[in-house]
Amino acid sequence: MLLKNQVEWVLHCCAILAGLPENRYLSTKDLAEFHGIPKEYLSKALQSLSQASIVESTLGPSGGYRLAKDTSEITFLDIVEAVEGKRSTFICTEIRKNNPCREAEYCESKACPVARIMWEADHEWRKKLQSVHLSELVETLAKEIPADLWEKSFEWVISRT
Repeated sequence: MLLKNQVEWVLHCCAILAGLPENRYLSTKDLAEFHGIPKEYLSKALQSLSQASIVESTLGPSGGYRLAKDTSEITFLDIVEAVEGKRSTFICTEIRKNNPCREAEYCESKACPVARIMWEADHEWRKKLQSVHLSELVETLAKEIPADLWEKSFEWVISRT
């Protein structure tokens, strides 16, 4: 399975937005600059988050994005599904029916064993993402990023809001 780059981007962006003071917004341009990613593609991903009510946006000179909910209410799955959609990561096309040794009228009584395993794996993957909240990511980042870099990053972000 290969997720779009935008999933990584918006996970990082949500972590940055989590640190914004109340009623402050950060522009797509600044988020893209901070992460060194293309503004146009990031903009589309942020719009997906907005449509999913994960972020809210405002226009104008101090416009941009901020989280629409508390970090404890946003899961990794919410963010992934906002960008990727909710469909299964595996689509069974029933290629087993192409077996030239099968009789033409043979009908399967169960879903394909390959599909069942893949759907179970997809379910477990989503279950894991549903169990991880943005607040946990922020806590981890605060512990793992050197304090001086954390402070400089925060100052950089705040200066642009």
